[in-house]
Amino acid sequence: MDHCQAGQDAANARRAAWMRVLSLASPASLEGAFMALGRLPAHQLLRPAQTGMAMVRARSGGTGARFNLGEMTVTRCAVTLDGGVVGVAYVQGRSLRHAEQAAIADALLQQAQWHDTVQAQLIEPLAREHAAKVERQARVAAQTKVEFFTMVRGED
Repeated sequence: MDHCQAGQDAANARRAAWMRVLSLASPASLEGAFMALGRLPAHQLLRPAQTGMAMVRARSGGTGARFNLGEMTVTRCAVTLDGGVVGVAYVQGRSLRHAEQAAIADALLQQAQWHDTVQAQLIEPLAREHAAKVERQARVAAQTKVEFFTMVRGED
C-alpha cells in the first residue's frame, strides 16, 4: 500500500467515525447541538431526505452463512455546500430533519474552516452522550446477569 492510499484510508476512517456519531445521535440531541453552531453556510439539496427500507443481513454465530434478518426503516439525504462539497447521511428511522442535519454536518466536517468547530461543538458532545447511554445500558444489563455453575458430586 502506497502512502497516498494509506492517507485516503485514514481519511475514510475519520469520516466513517463522524458519520456513525451523527447517525446514532438522538434527533433532539442533534438538533440542540446543531443550533449551537450558529449561522451555517448555504446548502442545496442534492437528494432531499427520503425514507425507505433497507434489508438487514446477519450471520449465524457471527461467522456462519449470511441470511436476511429483516428490514429496517432508513432515511437518507445528500446536500452540497457552495464550493461543491457533498455531504451524505443515512439514519435509522423516519426523521427527515435528522438525516438533513447529519448530511450538512458531514459536508461541514469536510471543510477545513468548519472541521474543528463542528468536531468540538457537535461530534464530541454527541459521542460522549452516546458513550454514556451505552454505559447506562450496560449497567442495567449487568444487574440482570445470572451466573451458572456446576457442582461436582465427587463420584468417579
